[in-house]
Amino acid sequence: MKNRICDLFGIQYPIIQAGMIWCSGWELAAAVSKSGGLGIIGAGSMYPEILRQHIQKLKAATDKPFAVNLPLLYPEIEKHLEIVEKEGVPIIFTSAGNPGKYTGQLKAAGKTVVHVVSNVRFALKAQEAGVDAVVAEGFEAGGHNGREETTTLCLVPLIRDAVSIPLIAAGGIADGRAMLAAFALGAEGVQVGSRFVASVESSAHEAFKQTVIHAEEGTTILALKQLTPVRLIRNPFYEQIRQAEASGADAATLAALLGRGRAKKGMFEGDLTAGELEIGQVAASIRDIKPAGQIVEEMWAEFLAAKSRLAAL
Repeated sequence: MKNRICDLFGIQYPIIQAGMIWCSGWELAAAVSKSGGLGIIGAGSMYPEILRQHIQKLKAATDKPFAVNLPLLYPEIEKHLEIVEKEGVPIIFTSAGNPGKYTGQLKAAGKTVVHVVSNVRFALKAQEAGVDAVVAEGFEAGGHNGREETTTLCLVPLIRDAVSIPLIAAGGIADGRAMLAAFALGAEGVQVGSRFVASVESSAHEAFKQTVIHAEEGTTILALKQLTPVRLIRNPFYEQIRQAEASGADAATLAALLGRGRAKKGMFEGDLTAGELEIGQVAASIRDIKPAGQIVEEMWAEFLAAKSRLAAL
């Protein structure tokens, strides 16, 4: 396919794998990039030296374009910035912070910069900061989310009408039908997270992957809105959060209950009781674990088939 997103990243298909903490290591990113999409290393769960190792392994595995996702609120963000520059990472996705702070620095280093947003106001700020594209992430998405709870169906056209730069849709997209719907709303690419969590190459724990493919409608819920909203699978840890929020717990109490390493415990170590299990609503439609390359190929085939069906109407 030829459009602004494919041209911007130098990829065959406008399918971007999300940079998910504890799930998006070099193996997943390399597999997606090899298959014609854009693989992303999720740096938010990596110490700086670990990030360097993942980048080097990915570069040894493929010469295809790839990206690194940098949450801007990460405590050692300056070290991460130094590493992506020294290692020659071509594309940077930023999230969870002000794009105005580092976009100029990244652009001056020759990087393509994309910022993840959850509302029109942040999309406009990102465009003003000079990013090359934005990801419009709807309320359905897994992991951290927008406080406005705006769905992808509403958010994508709102942002499309507000900005002129290329637009990537995220949230609730796990197959080619949803991809075509996003394009109908004005997107030029899609960012896919949950479907790639349930892939062979994902670094998520097998127990977490199995939980994802057995999820049903209503299995996930947005929680911790007083801190940073995050979509979680209902489990004993979530029940502790729910009870605390119902009793009027303040942000400090919730932060103490969350503690440190909770997401690692759940998604990477497979503790389904005490761990934080982040996944999108679309998990209810995911029923198997497949190689990432197969996911990309099937999504593209579904996109073309759905496009043909609509053209025949």
